[in-house]
Amino acid sequence: MYKIQKGKESMTAKERVKRTFQYEKTDRVTIGYDANPAVHERLKKALGIDGCDDETLLQILGVDYRPIQAPYTGPELFSVPANRRVDQLEGSIMRWVEHDTGGYWDFCDFPLKDACDEAFENFPVPDPDCFDYEAACELAKSYGNQFALFTGHAGMPDIINSNGRIMGVEDILCHLLDQDEAAMSLIRRRADFQLKMLDRLLHACKGQIDFLWMGEDLGTQIGPMISLELYREVLKPIHRQFADLADSYHIPSLIHTCGSSSWVYEDFVEIGIKGVDTLQPEAVNMSPQYLKEHFGGRLNFRGCISTAGPLAYGSCEDVTNVCKETLDIMMGCRGYHFAPTHAIQDNTPVENIIAMYQAAHDYGYYK
Repeated sequence: MYKIQKGKESMTAKERVKRTFQYEKTDRVTIGYDANPAVHERLKKALGIDGCDDETLLQILGVDYRPIQAPYTGPELFSVPANRRVDQLEGSIMRWVEHDTGGYWDFCDFPLKDACDEAFENFPVPDPDCFDYEAACELAKSYGNQFALFTGHAGMPDIINSNGRIMGVEDILCHLLDQDEAAMSLIRRRADFQLKMLDRLLHACKGQIDFLWMGEDLGTQIGPMISLELYREVLKPIHRQFADLADSYHIPSLIHTCGSSSWVYEDFVEIGIKGVDTLQPEAVNMSPQYLKEHFGGRLNFRGCISTAGPLAYGSCEDVTNVCKETLDIMMGCRGYHFAPTHAIQDNTPVENIIAMYQAAHDYGYYK
């Protein structure tokens, strides 16, 4: 059975995360975790954890924060076709795709692809009243002051990606470029719902939530998905609303951005976003050294441990080396959250995941 050996800790996870966002010295780096369901279950088994006990896994790995979401209590908004799964808050349709190491639910049958104006107008968006904010508050209280808590997620507002899941990527990019009014109206309705829901949750859990997580996929591996001009005209005003919401509750905002995204980081700084997530080091201008030199001390960094590199394809020694190298660079400017660049994929050996988190505890303590 595998084990992870930890060093001596002198802070609670909540204190550690708060200080990390403020670029203050902590006992060790903040630690995050994301994984696909199949490899998540294999990791628990390798560590001798019962099948449904996710909390024990997070504590063994040293993960410092926990999500707080308000359960949806409203009516079913979308019908579910045969052999499909539908996200009831979004309307995206998924089908099961098997592969050699497991399977995943992939997006398909885009309901607003080539849609008419009427279809956009009638597309359902959840009512912010239809969420159990009391349940969210009770969950937050149950953690006491042990862990840092966040709300939101990488799909909020995620204008390109989340709307691409219901319109198709080609359509959403064309709609953004053309400023198609019907599509833009839906985009604004969805963002408005998310903002109102998050506002009510943050109000219900006032003083308990430590940061707001948001997202927007803006980069390919080699460069931007859209122009900086288009970002500033269309997406940035919506992102500013989410950053302003976090500021109004005196908490930082962290934004998930895949691929080569550093071209937009100055704009993130300008609108008050405090941290960036994913940080795929193999993408253009996304290496730890580049990020540290250009944005260190101005943005928190979460990620940098590639899920497409040694973690998936190397040896345990390779994983340890790349984690140590990343920590050596990123710990120099503080504000670093050690984490994978995306959900750890099903083809990843569990021993490599354990080597990754062991490296965080071996080399992630500040002297």
